[in-house]
Amino acid sequence: MNTATNPAPMAYSHRPGFFARAEAWLDERGQGAWIAAMVLGFIFVWPIGLAILAYMIWSKRMFSNSCKSMTRYRPRHMSKSSGNSAFDAYKAETLRRLEEEQDKFEDFLKRLREAKDKAEFDQFMNERAAAANTTDSTPDEPTGQA
Repeated sequence: MNTATNPAPMAYSHRPGFFARAEAWLDERGQGAWIAAMVLGFIFVWPIGLAILAYMIWSKRMFSNSCKSMTRYRPRHMSKSSGNSAFDAYKAETLRRLEEEQDKFEDFLKRLREAKDKAEFDQFMNERAAAANTTDSTPDEPTGQA
């Protein structure tokens, strides 16, 4: 055989293993799915639950901010082209607009929480100052001894 007649290499379709598919499936469903899998693992076979817990901590899935980590996550079918360029442009524009609205709403909620925290802190400080003024303004009572 010479190099001109090499048979075509066998088509190898890379299919991820069970664990990679399970990880992707859980990632699509979010942190709640990971926690449910961990709890079920502890219930049925405790070493599996312990392994899932260790993996969640090691991969920083346990302590990540679930809202922020999932806001920019798009499943594979969301970024895949439909073949219709007009629809794809519409979809991209709609997703961009929704992300922008979500960012604005998150900023609004942040400002709302900050305003609420400030109001509660100001109320606490006013009550504390009022309590300090009432204890300072009351005269000392005589002890009754001469």
